[in-house]
Amino acid sequence: MVVLKRGKMKGEPCPIFRSASKLRQWLERRNAKRVVLADGCFDPLHVGHIRYLRGAKSKGDFLVVALNDDASTRGLKGAHRPVMPAIHRSKLLAALDVVDAVLVFSARDVGRILRTIRPACHAKGTDYTVDTVPERELSRSLKIDTVIVGDAKSHASSDVVDRVRRTRAGGRTSAR
Repeated sequence: MVVLKRGKMKGEPCPIFRSASKLRQWLERRNAKRVVLADGCFDPLHVGHIRYLRGAKSKGDFLVVALNDDASTRGLKGAHRPVMPAIHRSKLLAALDVVDAVLVFSARDVGRILRTIRPACHAKGTDYTVDTVPERELSRSLKIDTVIVGDAKSHASSDVVDRVRRTRAGGRTSAR
């Protein structure tokens, strides 16, 4: 069950940032102990993402989600993506009980974010291994743990998008 936030942080809504340095300052003011960074496009958000985020949160006590903006999502996923704008994706993520802060970013990877906020842990989904995470060497040099979390990759946003497009085109499909 996905639980929406209800006053989790003294009635404060989950903040959405566009600046890693402002996020760092915010984390410092809250004395965030073990910060975990998870990242992705989340376009569209699906059950595999929820399991990934829950797994990430289990590795620390403060979960920051770095969300690819529209341009970087397009660069990673192709010309027809994102199907949902970053402002909507960020608000959906911010509404989840496991998410403590969202950072919308424009780069293809989170190297700069890792350098700026220095989380204790960088969590990636099961489509990676610890050794294939693009930022692995940077994380190692910064003494940031790299962990793989979530369930086996059996859910893909591109599959969801394809099913919706087929349905809109008149084809029938079943959900997994």
